[in-house]
Amino acid sequence: MNQHKKVIVIGAGFAGLAAATLLAKAGYQVTILEKNEQSGGRARIWQQKGFTFDMGPSWYWMPDVFENYFALFGKKPADFYTLERLDPGYRVYYGTNDVLDVPADLNKLKNLFEQLEPGSGAELQNFLNQAEYKYKVGMGEYVFRPSHSITEFIDFNLIKKSFGIQLLTSMSKHVRGYFKNPKLIKLLEFPVLFLGATPQNTPAMYSMMNYADLVLGTWYPKGGMHEIVKAMVKLAESFGVDIKLNTEVAHIDIEQNKVNTLQTTQGSFTADFVIAGADYEHVDQQLIDKSHQNYTPDYWNSRTMSPSSLLYYIGVNKKLNAIEHHNLFFDEDFELHAKEIYTDPKWPTKPLFYVSCTSKTDSTVAPEGCENLFFLMPLAPGLHDDEGLREKYFTLMLDRFEAVTGERIRDNIVVKRSYAMNDFKADYHSFKGNAYGLANTLAQTAFFKPAMRAKKIKNMLYTGQLTVPGPGVPPALISGQMVAQEAIKMMES
Repeated sequence: MNQHKKVIVIGAGFAGLAAATLLAKAGYQVTILEKNEQSGGRARIWQQKGFTFDMGPSWYWMPDVFENYFALFGKKPADFYTLERLDPGYRVYYGTNDVLDVPADLNKLKNLFEQLEPGSGAELQNFLNQAEYKYKVGMGEYVFRPSHSITEFIDFNLIKKSFGIQLLTSMSKHVRGYFKNPKLIKLLEFPVLFLGATPQNTPAMYSMMNYADLVLGTWYPKGGMHEIVKAMVKLAESFGVDIKLNTEVAHIDIEQNKVNTLQTTQGSFTADFVIAGADYEHVDQQLIDKSHQNYTPDYWNSRTMSPSSLLYYIGVNKKLNAIEHHNLFFDEDFELHAKEIYTDPKWPTKPLFYVSCTSKTDSTVAPEGCENLFFLMPLAPGLHDDEGLREKYFTLMLDRFEAVTGERIRDNIVVKRSYAMNDFKADYHSFKGNAYGLANTLAQTAFFKPAMRAKKIKNMLYTGQLTVPGPGVPPALISGQMVAQEAIKMMES
């Protein structure tokens, strides 16, 4: 019987929680071993002096993915948290007194494009029609394939659709085929900055992200992104999942090509099946003996990683009028910063950055009369990281923030905490301190990603942002669903 089979899930991030809950629903006895003091992986929270900060993900895109996940259990997001669509979705600063607010209404957005570039309103509709097709094909027919082998994709209709979703065209070329205005190009290329490659090296398939952004919209769960984690934990525990926090896996013992025991900081655990939702490279290279590893160190070092980030969590004791909930500072050279992340890795010369202010939407995340700010600057992974560099770049971002918005905050900061590569490594064993996972380049798409299967271990699978389908909260949810399906097949065969 299923309930006599013990499944251990390593890591209580989105993928781990999703996998664990589905396996528990199927009748298995499931335990999650989580290294940190909270569930959620990168989506933890930090609270200080009445401020509540989401430590990681801050954008709620692809609401259909969350709806589909909760529907697997007869639930919907509204059973757990309240969603609000942001309007404007976000604000883009191109310079002082040069601001573009992205409206939630598509007709208003087309009018905005038309003002910046005559004829571009109609072109935006054409662009988004294509993006919608890619989204529906990509989310409907690609992402739920476990990508064990190329044979999964040898299907005439799917191959034909692959040309339609422009796997072999670059995002840069695709966008420029529709638009000439540099502001519009920046707006449409910005989502790929976090996918792990320059727009020149990212497949045009990922214009599906523009559909997710501009049509499906930017949302906010009241209370913050960690509300999703709380909902998933509540659901998991309702099916009997045992989540053990502060329990770090130190070694995985393999006997006869099967996991036998997991050695942790809180003792040893036996398992009939293991799902590794912790950092893939860490599990593969550090927790498993060499004879059972999927890959070599050279393989991992040859992977193209998504960016790391320099983050600052800032509480200020004043209200701010000039900013929105999400704010993108594109007042410097987009291509230079992308180059210094992906092709010539270094701490950036003139970085772009992002600031969220969740207290503009949600009064519960900051004391009365105060604002909750989250500064994020994308960085090349694997760079040297120290407090001096962090402070230098915070001062740079702060100077630009004040100059561009006209809001002075440096004398009003009452809470301040930095977070960067060294912290990603310490808290998540993140490979090279990356923040988002594996880059979504063509050479790292589908079956070219690190495999879900542990090739030399019969009762173990991988899930999360370093395997299929890729980085981001919605893909992590999908990864957890896929790995649960595969685990059930393997245990029942």
